Amino acid sequence: MRLYLTALKPTDSVTAGFLPAARALGCEVTVLTDRPEQHPGAVACDVRDPRALIDTVERLGRPDAIFSNSDHLQAETALAAGYFGLPGKDWRACLAAKNKFLMRRALREAGIERVRSARLAPGDPVPEGWPYPVVLKPREGVASEDVVLVEKDLAGAVAEARRRRPGQALVVEEYLEGPLRTLETLGDGAEVRVLGGFETRLGPLPHFVEERLDWAPPQDGAAEHVLAALRALGAGFGACHTEYALTSAGPRIIEINYRVIGDTCDFLLADVLGIPLFEWILRTHLGERLPQAGPGTPAGHGCAVSVVADRPGTVKEAPADEYVDRDGVRLWHRPLRAEGDQVSVTGTNRDYLGVIRAVGPSRARVDAAVTAYQAARPWVVG
Repeated sequence: MRLYLTALKPTDSVTAGFLPAARALGCEVTVLTDRPEQHPGAVACDVRDPRALIDTVERLGRPDAIFSNSDHLQAETALAAGYFGLPGKDWRACLAAKNKFLMRRALREAGIERVRSARLAPGDPVPEGWPYPVVLKPREGVASEDVVLVEKDLAGAVAEARRRRPGQALVVEEYLEGPLRTLETLGDGAEVRVLGGFETRLGPLPHFVEERLDWAPPQDGAAEHVLAALRALGAGFGACHTEYALTSAGPRIIEINYRVIGDTCDFLLADVLGIPLFEWILRTHLGERLPQAGPGTPAGHGCAVSVVADRPGTVKEAPADEYVDRDGVRLWHRPLRAEGDQVSVTGTNRDYLGVIRAVGPSRARVDAAVTAYQAARPWVVG
């Protein structure tokens, strides 16, 4: 089986997740990327252009699957898969999921939910008369970059965002107040299966930096609401990571990421459920149905804790990449920076120094293990 995987920068999800999974399935893998120097053995291709992507695949040899885990390449990869008649996502669903204004409009027109939202193209006037607070975000942003809670002076916030992102469209929408949750799903084109979900703890507002995720199966009604939203968008194939708020009016979608959850939580999801998650995802793109036996009983509790820089400076001490198995808790630490690196505080997920994920028999045991690890191996920035 010949698998083409489209990518931009290297990620743990691809390097340690999907590539080993593809090889375990017996696939001959070709990575197509616009950064071939960063991916060993990759083929150079303008992967943001579906015409170039199709032309490159045709030249290299007809595929059995074309797949991407990149937020930025879902629509292009879906178009290429469709050209070759392969299983894949609907490119329109990929576009609507990525474009936060189109997502809001689709959910409103389908009668799923009404969240006040407005698109601000470059040069558009700033809307007036909105009750504060509101959230301002890039229309197609990632990693919480330039997402901010605005409690006054929307015009000033828009001006600052446009200074940082000249020529890019923005979205302003009502603030969805309530506990934050995720729903992780996997579809094969005929069935969409709920794998589970996480509760999310954010850092201090006005920014929206995810500091910790804990395993938390969806509450009554939440999964049904999210699945209805995914059906409205046509997002029913492959992995999908949906973020929503439990507001006083019920669940409300924050964003739909039409790929597997990131920041090592994909590995955490596999650890908690005890499933070969990356293989399952690739099998759907190879035309296989989901396994009849769904995910089993979760193995206790799991969490992912992001170590966030709280000050700019130089990294003086950086714990190593390591695995610890102690007192029934399995813990992994993944450094994202190294000693000597210069760090700044941006109010985004780019502020992460490292990520700790842990799985154990109970939340109390997992919390104790994470606390002990951080005390023994601190990050020091000065």
